[in-house]
Amino acid sequence: MQNYSIPTILIWLFAISQLLYLGCFLLEMYFRSLRVNQVDMNAPMPAESDTPFIVLLYPVLRELERTMETTFTALAKLDYPSDRYRVLAIPNSNDVETIASLERLTKTYPFVEILAVPPTSDPRWDMVWNAWDANPKAYWWHSGKRAGVKDLPPKKTRQLIYALYQVAETYRDKTKLTIDYIDADSCPPADHFKAAAIGLQTYDVLQARNVAGNLNASLAAAFHAFDHMTWDGAKYGHLSDPKQPFWVLGKGLFFKVDDLIALGGFHPWITIEDPEVGERFWKNGKTLGIIEGSLIEEVPETFSEGITQRKRWVAGFFQSLGAPLKEMDFSFGERMRAWTNFLPCMSLWVNTLGIPLGIWAAWRFFTGDSALPLWLVVLSVFNIIAFTVLIVGLYMRTWTRTGLVLERTTDRIGYMLMVNPVFVMIWWCVWIIPLTLGFVMYLKDSGQVWQRTEKIDANNTLVRSKLDQFGVLPHHHH
Repeated sequence: MQNYSIPTILIWLFAISQLLYLGCFLLEMYFRSLRVNQVDMNAPMPAESDTPFIVLLYPVLRELERTMETTFTALAKLDYPSDRYRVLAIPNSNDVETIASLERLTKTYPFVEILAVPPTSDPRWDMVWNAWDANPKAYWWHSGKRAGVKDLPPKKTRQLIYALYQVAETYRDKTKLTIDYIDADSCPPADHFKAAAIGLQTYDVLQARNVAGNLNASLAAAFHAFDHMTWDGAKYGHLSDPKQPFWVLGKGLFFKVDDLIALGGFHPWITIEDPEVGERFWKNGKTLGIIEGSLIEEVPETFSEGITQRKRWVAGFFQSLGAPLKEMDFSFGERMRAWTNFLPCMSLWVNTLGIPLGIWAAWRFFTGDSALPLWLVVLSVFNIIAFTVLIVGLYMRTWTRTGLVLERTTDRIGYMLMVNPVFVMIWWCVWIIPLTLGFVMYLKDSGQVWQRTEKIDANNTLVRSKLDQFGVLPHHHH
C-alpha cells in the first residue's frame, strides 16, 4: 500500500498543477485577444497653439549626482518647443544632499527647475487638503482608517501629490496642461514629448514602454530586465483595450492635469501609486494609448535588490486590487478583469510546484512506468505546446528589444544565453520569494515608507553613446 500512496498524491498534485497552467494559458489567450492602441508617430503634430504644455516631474530621493546627470543629458535632447515644457525636479526639502547636487547640475542644464517638497505640516499643503475636502473621488481622505490623516508617508507619491497641485496652480493659464513623470534613472527618447503631443489628440492617458539599459551587467540584471521584456515589452500594451482596466507603469506616462485633479490626485497610502491611479482613470472613462518609444532605465544588479523591488510591487498590486476597487465602485465583473492584470505575475508560484512535478511525470512516462491517466497526458502535452509557442514568441520579441540598447550582435546573443529557458524557469520559481514577502507586507499594511531601489548610474555610457549619434552633448562637468 505504502509505495502507491505517494504516487497517488503526486498524480493529484501534478493534475492540479496542469489545470493551473491551463488557466494561465487561457488567461494569456484572453490578453492576446485584446487590441493594442498605439500612438501613431506618423500622425501630424497638433497646431502650435494646441501643443500641450508639458511639465515633467522628476521625483528624487538621495540620488547619486551622476545618475541625475545621465537623465538630464537625455532630457537635453528632447525634440519639443522649449517654451512648451518645464522639467521640475521634486526632492524633499530635507534631502539636503540631493538639492545641492541638483543646484550644481542646473548650471549645466538650465532647463531644470527645483521644487522642494515641504513636510506635510507646512501650510503650503493646504491647497491639497482643501482640494481633497471638496472631492469625494479622493476616497482615502474621506473613509477608511486613514481618513483625514495628513502625515503622508515619505515617498515618491507624496512628492507627486504636492507637485501636482503646485503645477496646477502655477501654470493655470497654459493650454492643455499635461504632466509626465519619470524615475531618477529614466532616460526618455528624443521624441518622448512629441509622442505625447500626437497621442493626446486621441487618448486621455499615454504610457511609454521601458527597456533596461544594463541588462548584461549580471545574471540578476538579466533576469530583472527579462521581467520588463515580458510585462512592459510584451503583455502591457494589451491593457490599452478600453474593455480592460489598466495600470500605468510609474514612469514615462502622460495625463492632463485637470483629469487627475478631478479624480483626487494620487493615493498616498499604497506602496506603489501606479496600478491604483490607472484603475481610477479607467473607471472614470479615460482611455490609454501606448507610446512605442521606450525609456531606458536601469534594473537592480543583485538578486537581493531585485527581490526588495519586486516585493514592493507585489504589495502594491494586492493593495490596489482590494479596498480601492470597492471604493471606486467596480462591479464584480470589472474587479475580476482588474485582477487578471496581476494574475500572470501571481501565477509564477505555480512553477515551484509544476516544474519539478513535470520533470517527475516525464521521467515516469519515458521509463514506461507512468500511472498517469490519458486525459492528464493529453493536457500536459497541450500545455507543453502552448508554453513552447508562448516562449518562442517572447524570445523573438526580446531579441528585437535588445536591439534598442545593445549595438553588438555578440552582446545580444550573450543576453539571450543568460535568459535561456532553463535559467528563466529557475528565476520564475525564485519569484515565490517576492510574492510571499509582498503578500505579507500587504497583510501587515506595511510598505508606507519608500524602500528605494539604489540607482547606480548604470546607463551612463549607453545614454551618452546613443545621444552622440544624434549630435553634440552638453559639456560634462564634475
